[in-house]
Amino acid sequence: MNWILNCLVVEHDWRLTLLAAAVCVVGLATCITLIGMARRGGQRTKIAYGAAAGLVGGLGVWATHFLAMLGYRADALIRYAAGETLLSLGIVVAGMLLGVAVALNGGSRLTRGLVAILAASSVAAMHFVGMSALHIEGGAIAWNIPFAVGAVAVSMALALCTALWIKRDGWWRIPGNTTFAVLSVVSLHFGGMQAMEIVPDPSSVLSASLITESGLLVWVVGGATVVVMIAAFVTVVGLWGRTTALGHLREAIDAMPDGLGFYDSDDRLLIWNARYAEVNPEVAPALAVGVRFRDMLQLGLDQGLYEDAIGREQEWMQERLTARRSLSNSMEQQIAGNRWLRVQDRRTSNGGIVTVVNDITDLKRDAVSLAEARDAAEQASRAKSEFLANMSHEIRTPLNGVIGLTQALARTPLASDQREILDLIQSSGHTLQTLLSDILDLARVESGRLEIADEVFDLPRAVNDAAQLYREPAADKGLQFFVEIEPEAAIWVRGDVVRVKQVLTNLVSNAVKFTSTGFVRMTASVGKDRSGAPILRFTVEDTGVGFDAAAKARLFTRFEQADGTITRRFGGTGLGLAICRQLADMMGGELDCESEPEGGSAFILTLPLHAADAPSAPAVPTQTVVDPTEQRIRVLVADDHPTNRKVVELILSQAPVDLIQAENGAEALEAARAQAFDIILMDMQMPVMDGLTAVREIRTHEIASGREPAPIVMLTANALPEHVAQAQAAGADRHLAKPFDAAELLALVAELGGEKQQSAAAA
Repeated sequence: MNWILNCLVVEHDWRLTLLAAAVCVVGLATCITLIGMARRGGQRTKIAYGAAAGLVGGLGVWATHFLAMLGYRADALIRYAAGETLLSLGIVVAGMLLGVAVALNGGSRLTRGLVAILAASSVAAMHFVGMSALHIEGGAIAWNIPFAVGAVAVSMALALCTALWIKRDGWWRIPGNTTFAVLSVVSLHFGGMQAMEIVPDPSSVLSASLITESGLLVWVVGGATVVVMIAAFVTVVGLWGRTTALGHLREAIDAMPDGLGFYDSDDRLLIWNARYAEVNPEVAPALAVGVRFRDMLQLGLDQGLYEDAIGREQEWMQERLTARRSLSNSMEQQIAGNRWLRVQDRRTSNGGIVTVVNDITDLKRDAVSLAEARDAAEQASRAKSEFLANMSHEIRTPLNGVIGLTQALARTPLASDQREILDLIQSSGHTLQTLLSDILDLARVESGRLEIADEVFDLPRAVNDAAQLYREPAADKGLQFFVEIEPEAAIWVRGDVVRVKQVLTNLVSNAVKFTSTGFVRMTASVGKDRSGAPILRFTVEDTGVGFDAAAKARLFTRFEQADGTITRRFGGTGLGLAICRQLADMMGGELDCESEPEGGSAFILTLPLHAADAPSAPAVPTQTVVDPTEQRIRVLVADDHPTNRKVVELILSQAPVDLIQAENGAEALEAARAQAFDIILMDMQMPVMDGLTAVREIRTHEIASGREPAPIVMLTANALPEHVAQAQAAGADRHLAKPFDAAELLALVAELGGEKQQSAAAA
C-alpha cells in the first residue's frame, strides 16, 4: 500500500492524477451505460450503441493512462513515440470492441468473466505498449518482472469482480461495475509504474520526431474531450428517453378508462388522471398535489355524498381509512344521485396507495334489469308449467270420458257397423292420448323439468314389457314378431326403466306401423363403446318401407317424417323419434338408425351399462287367501266430473264392486270416516276440498282411529311427474293417469282391493 501511495503522491502531479481518474470514471461508466442501451435496443441500435461503447471505453482508458503519464515527475526530459502511442490506442479500442461484442451475445457468468478478461488484457497490453512509447533523455526503462506480473494479476482479479452479480440488471449495476473497472485500471497503471525502473543510458538521445509532452497533452485532451462529449450525449439521450417514457406513461394514465390516483406513504395525492376527476365530480375542485385522502373524504361527507355514512359519519370514515390501509381493498360505494362506484385500493412496496375508481352505475342498472328479467322469466316458466298442467288436466278429463265410455260400450252387444264405428272412435282416442303424451314429454324435456330416475330394474322384463304391447297388433298384420335377449343381457341394471321402455315401445310401435309384410325383431345385447366402456345395445329391425339418407337426416327432427305421405298413410306427428333421441341423450346414450328405401330399417339404441345386483325377494307371509270374486269390494270414487264418475261406474260394474261416489274431497272424507273401504279412487283437482288434502285428512283419521290404511289411487288427469310426487307425499299408494284403460283399472281394483280383504281376513 505504501508504494502505491508513494507513486501517487510523490511521483505524480496530483491534479493530473485526479483528472485522469475522472476521465476513467466517466469513460467506463459511459461504456457500461451504452452496453445496457445496446441490450435493450433493436438490431441496428444494438450495433451502434455497442460500437460507441467499445470506442468510449478504449478512449477513456487510453486517455487515463497518458494523463497519468503526463503527471509523472521525472528528472530527465521525456518524449513519446507516435507509432507506439497510436498502437496502444488501437489495442485497447479493439479489445474493448471485442469484449462488448461478446457481452451483447450472452449474459451468463462465464460470458461476463470472459468479457472481463478480454477488457483487462487489452488494458494491460495498451499499458505496456504505451510505456514502450516512452523515451527518456540519457536513460532507459527496466522492469521489475514480479511487480509487473502482480499488477496485471490484481487488475485481472478486480475486473473479474464485475462477473460476480447473480443478476446483471439493477440500479447498482452501473456504479458497481464502474467501481471495479476503475480499480482494475488504476491498480494496473500505478502498479505497473511502480514496477518500472529508469536506469542511466548515455546512448539514449531524444529525436526531434518524438512527441513532446505538450503535444501528447493535445492528443490526450482530444481523446478525453471525445469521451466527455459522448458521455454528455448519452446523458442527454437517457434524460430525453426518461422524459419521453414518463410522457408516454402520463398519456397512458390519462387515456385509461378507469379513474386512477396515486397517493404517497402519508396518503397525500401525487398523481391522478382526468377520469379520476370525472368519476368524482363533487370533489374534483379539491384535487391537488399534496391533498390528503382524509380531507377528500371529509369534503364528500360534508356534501352528503355517501348515503351509507349518513348519521354515522366519523365511524364510517374510520372504517374506510382502516380498510384502505390494508394491502388490498375493494368495495362498491353508492353515491348520491343513485350513482355507484367500484373503488379498489392497492398498497405499493414503498407504502404508497394506488386507487382505481370505476363508475359501475350502468352495470348496477343492468344487474337490476337482469334480475327483473330473471324474475319475469321464472314467473313465465311457472305460468307455463301451470298452463301445461292445466291443459293436461283439461284435455285428459274429457278424453278419459271418450275412451272410458267407448271401452264400456265395447263390452255390450253391438251390430257390425256399430262395432266398426266404435273401433274408429277408440283408435282416434288412443291417437289423441299418444299425441298428448308426446307433446307433454317434449315440453318437459325443453324446460328441463324431465328428470331421469336411477333405480334397479330387471332388464329382460323391461324389454319384454315394451315388446308385449305390440305382439298382438303385429300378429293382426300377419307379421312375425321376435324378441331376443342375449344371455349377457339377462341381468339387473340401474337406470330409468320407464324411459327405457318408452323409447323401446316407440321404436317397436313404429316398426309394426311401417311394416306390412315380413317381420319385426327386437334384440338386447351387451357391447363396448369406442373407449372400451360397457354398454347396452338395443336393436329394433323391420322389413318395412325404409327411407333414404336424405330422410334420415331429418328423421329425428320434431314434426318431421321420412316423407310427406307418411302422416296420411300411417298417421303420427313426427314427435316420437325426436323425443326418443332426447331421452337417449339424457340417459347418456345414443339413438341412431340404418335403412334403405323398401329395404327395411334398423334403429339402434345404446345406453351406458350400470350392472346391479337383483334385489332380495321380500318374505311372503303365510295368510289366508281370499278369492276376491267371492266377496264384494267396497270402492269409494271421488271426482267432481260426472262423466268420469260414470266411466268408473260402467267399468267397475263388470266386477263384484260396491261403489260409493263423492263429488269432492270433503264428501270423500266424510264417507271414509263413516265406513272402511277396500280401495279409494281419488281425483286430484276438485272443489271444496282438493284430492291431496282429502288424502292427508283420511290418513290422519286412520291413524287417530287405529284403522288399517285403505289403498288410495290418485285417479287424475294431473299426470306430470311432480303431480305423482305430490300424491306420494300426501299418502297415496298408486297413481293412474287419465285417460286410463278399462282393463288396467279393473286389474288395479282387483289387486289392491283383494290385498285389503286378504289383510283384513289375516288379521
